[in-house]
Amino acid sequence: MVARNYRPNDGSSEIDIIARDGETIVFVEVKSRTSAEFGAPERAIGDEKQKHIVRAARSYVSRAGITWNQVRFDTISIVFTDPPSLVHQQDAFFNGRAN
Repeated sequence: MVARNYRPNDGSSEIDIIARDGETIVFVEVKSRTSAEFGAPERAIGDEKQKHIVRAARSYVSRAGITWNQVRFDTISIVFTDPPSLVHQQDAFFNGRAN
């Protein structure tokens, strides 16, 4: 893990987890629910939330000197059932590399 709860200086948004997968920097949004009664947790990551996360990621890569083609956006969804359900989706925001 590279960072947790990253906020750019403007404080406009937050990235839950920043990690490395080889040479790729992975920005991860984590969503959890106590049940799946109202749908999967990742359904709460709409277009507006994605825009905020991408904006924060652009701030991070700019400050870190990382090229945009080295990033990926993942989601982790957790439902606290018995046993808990965890789903990790790679490239969740874009089809392949980030735009």
